[in-house]
Amino acid sequence: MKKNSKFSGFYLGLIFFLMYLPIAVVVIFSFNESKLPVAFTGFSLKWYDALFHNHAIMEALKNSLILGAASCFTAGIIGTLGAVGLFRVHWKSKGVLEYISILPLMIPEIILGMVLMAFFYMLGIPFGMLTLLIGHTVFCVPYILMEVKARLVGMDPSLEEAARDLGAGSFRAFWDITLPLVMPAVISGSLLAFAMSMDDVVISIFVNGPRLSTLPIKVYTQMKTGVTPEINALCTIMLVITLLVLLIYTMIKKYGKRRK
Repeated sequence: MKKNSKFSGFYLGLIFFLMYLPIAVVVIFSFNESKLPVAFTGFSLKWYDALFHNHAIMEALKNSLILGAASCFTAGIIGTLGAVGLFRVHWKSKGVLEYISILPLMIPEIILGMVLMAFFYMLGIPFGMLTLLIGHTVFCVPYILMEVKARLVGMDPSLEEAARDLGAGSFRAFWDITLPLVMPAVISGSLLAFAMSMDDVVISIFVNGPRLSTLPIKVYTQMKTGVTPEINALCTIMLVITLLVLLIYTMIKKYGKRRK
């Protein structure tokens, strides 16, 4: 048993090492004085200064944050209502509807991007933030819908029935009982959808306009001329913000358990 435990620990450590080594390299070279990511020639913060003075990258980051937040908010409403609706209906075609609802996750992104591009062109919608919002919402909805649907399966239906017996209407029972219970699933699904939105390149290229750029598209286009260390600095800042959010969430969760 001890040998197996040591081997499992070594294997787990090796997996984590291979997973986080590229991230560590990016963080280290963000402080490199040299522009070439070949050798560490000296400690410097000039790439962080250059990042904050690079208006193109900062504009792309702002567009990605706005797009991610807006698409997750829209997908959160659609996905939550869709999951509740699918949970309550008992049609014979319910399985088909559930399969269709998660279809955007199974369709290759390049096909989904081409379909959305043709659809927007057919409707005459100008390509830009609106088409990006619709496109990102399409593939964000299934993440939230699946999370909320799984939460509803484990929820006691008698809670909402008790609220109805006490005189609450359908909307009041949903707002006061169902929604607070599924809110953790909505938040977790929204965070996952936000990460997917910030990371998307393929669909964004197909539905993006000529005057708008998101951060993934900006980084992708720089691959032709070489990614500058400013991107390493940006990745480091985003990593630190993510870790801080995770730390604050963990502390709040522990504080809530202690109060209980």
